[in-house]
Amino acid sequence: MDAENTHRVFDWLWTSGQLSERDIESLPVLGIDTVINLALPTSSNALPGEAEYVANKGINYIQIPVEWEAPHLRQLIAFFDIVTALAGQTIWVHCAKNMRVSAFIYLYRRLRLSEPEEVAAYPLREVWKPNARWQAFIEQALDTLTPAGAMESAARPGRPTR
Repeated sequence: MDAENTHRVFDWLWTSGQLSERDIESLPVLGIDTVINLALPTSSNALPGEAEYVANKGINYIQIPVEWEAPHLRQLIAFFDIVTALAGQTIWVHCAKNMRVSAFIYLYRRLRLSEPEEVAAYPLREVWKPNARWQAFIEQALDTLTPAGAMESAARPGRPTR
């Protein structure tokens, strides 16, 4: 893959930085059903026409544009809801460098899958050490949002449930 910071989190979940056209060509081989993009369409390394490239491969495309300097809990909750709704699908989540994504995945693993810190920190800790703004966002989410789905997740570890 050309995308930087590519990580396979679960058999159904991949994360990375910005996908290239060549990366998108390989997504069907990996069995990817849906691509979720957390970057803004105006990000400096955004791929023009990405939604069309992905759709032309028969893959669903969802964009939740998260401003780098101003992430919001409503965007995180929307992300949680989408991932939960996509149970049974193989998902690729990306942003510009996998920084936004790794923070969202960390919070998903902590708050929705009820995973312990040391497990949930992958791939966040491999990608970056969150800056002050993102650390504050992470702490706000952990303090504000209630863990959910712990009983359901226990039945199928590492897998979102409907």
